[in-house]
Amino acid sequence: MTNHTLADHADRITAAGRLLSTARRILFITGAGLSADSGLPTYRGVGGLYEGTLTDMGLPIEQALSGEVFRRRPDITWRYLAQIEASCRDARPNAGHYAIARLEALHGHVTVLTQNVDGFHLMAGSRDVIEMHGTLRRLRCVDCGRSRHVDNYAGLTIPPECPYCGGTLRPDVVLFGESLPDPAMHRFEAVLAAGPDLVLSVGTGSAFPYIAGPVLWAISAGVPTIEINPGETPLSDKVDIRLRLRAAEALPAMLDAAGYSLDSGRDASAG
Repeated sequence: MTNHTLADHADRITAAGRLLSTARRILFITGAGLSADSGLPTYRGVGGLYEGTLTDMGLPIEQALSGEVFRRRPDITWRYLAQIEASCRDARPNAGHYAIARLEALHGHVTVLTQNVDGFHLMAGSRDVIEMHGTLRRLRCVDCGRSRHVDNYAGLTIPPECPYCGGTLRPDVVLFGESLPDPAMHRFEAVLAAGPDLVLSVGTGSAFPYIAGPVLWAISAGVPTIEINPGETPLSDKVDIRLRLRAAEALPAMLDAAGYSLDSGRDASAG
């Protein structure tokens, strides 16, 4: 694959910056490619450390990380959830996450819909975040329903017990075969109903209909669209501006082009 540089995309970055500076309501749709710049592996669904292979227990990762297996054998599902969390533990948000958070702080009307479960958007300072697949950092009891926040899984027994009732805890994430959470879906529907006038797809393969759908809606409605992804996706030849770059380099460059610098604290006012 050809390596593309910021210089190769200078005109498109300028155009993208112009869209950022004039849009009123901005929607980011982010996937694993954004967190890849923090050193995380790209995921398929919640998994992805096991791309194209069976786990060491001889199961496809989609099966090991399914709601069905969790109900029967939570120890199996927890084994791989703990491996995924361990891969996230020492990683931190990157310049792409911080660029989105800074844009929200200065601009105001910025919403992030993310497929990622690492919590990096919130760590970077974004506030209007819809974690469609949940987060590894919140554990919920399947028996009493109480939840607790954890910074990491170090020191937890696997599978962990609920400190309140002794039931089994699970990360508040969507496992394979489970429905998307209603609260997240309702929030997302409200964002779409408000009518974003710029939609950006960042680091996602756009394989899920609810991820590709808003971009396709924007295209059909004449709303500007931007894709940031080094690889090809089903949307690549449909969006208005395509940046074949890593998110951690493209997003700060776009903010600079829009006048929202990451480096200075008072270079723009919220609009």
